[in-house]
Amino acid sequence: MTLPTPGDGPGMAALLPGMQAPTTPLLALDRFSVAFPGANGPVPVVCGIELSLAPGEALGIVGESGCGKSVTWLAALRLLGRGVVTSGEVRLGGEDITRLPERTLARVRGGWIGLIFQDPTSSLNPVQRIGTQLIEVLRLHRGLRGDAARREALRLLDRVGIADAPRRLRQYPHEFSGGMNQRVMIALALAGEPEVLIADEPTTALDATIQAQILDLIRDIRRDSGMGLVLISHDIGVVADLCDRVAVMYAGRVVETAATQDLLGRPRHPYTRGLLAAMPTLGGPRQRLTPIAGTVPAPDRMPPGCAFAPRCSLAIDACRTQTPALVLAAQDQRAACLRLSETAIAPAAAATAPVGAFA
Repeated sequence: MTLPTPGDGPGMAALLPGMQAPTTPLLALDRFSVAFPGANGPVPVVCGIELSLAPGEALGIVGESGCGKSVTWLAALRLLGRGVVTSGEVRLGGEDITRLPERTLARVRGGWIGLIFQDPTSSLNPVQRIGTQLIEVLRLHRGLRGDAARREALRLLDRVGIADAPRRLRQYPHEFSGGMNQRVMIALALAGEPEVLIADEPTTALDATIQAQILDLIRDIRRDSGMGLVLISHDIGVVADLCDRVAVMYAGRVVETAATQDLLGRPRHPYTRGLLAAMPTLGGPRQRLTPIAGTVPAPDRMPPGCAFAPRCSLAIDACRTQTPALVLAAQDQRAACLRLSETAIAPAAAATAPVGAFA
């Protein structure tokens, strides 16, 4: 796999000969699985993920903490360290990057795929100035040095809304607020001019005003650059605001995928309905929020059959023995549930009623 220098060539089309085909996804996970080392052998954490991202598309990944959202994408880019076992393919422009040597993959990370990590405070180096960290990324992924790198670093800080950039380049992360550090993380992710941006909970621990500013910034960057976006979040409202399509994960599997409006208006999986029932609404009558009883099972204590069955009011005996496949539930909508015929109800009820109301 020959990688041109990001920003100097024709972009992703230069990754492979004949990559012009419009049907080729920009990024795709094919039967991708992840296992962590355990006392009695590898423990499956993510199982058989099938997802794709088209050029310029925004894909949201939602689910409770512990569902495998972040692990999936960190493992796809080999960022989880030794001992983690993966299988399946991660295709960038049709090329499986799981087979790349580490040196080549390091050029993909940051150069072709930019990442915004969940906690900017722990992701930034506390003993290096902001300018040093930005310029290092520019040198590694775009070959910029000296005055050219400094000018580009200043432009990036200005692009993410950080005023007085010359002074800010000389400062350390602890001199920035949480929201400002997140803007620096976005600038670092953009420094390599990537074709795909993976944002892992980019608004975690930020207040509502700063969260809205960060989301607006990501939206503007997508519009201006045309890059693809993978937005990982436990907040389905944030995903609905930014994404064209949503994948819902539970216990290491994708349980539903659909266009955003279809998923919000007519969810087919009981877990998706539970997430929506727990969301407050600004309009309409006041209603008590309905949480989903129980918790996500630990990977080493996964129940047989459907992992959601112990928390699902629709579960029948077959749900406790058979693992449902992700099948077509409606046009361009897929769900992994053995009782899809029971979930084909009116859109308004699906979006507001608690899970228990569908029994």
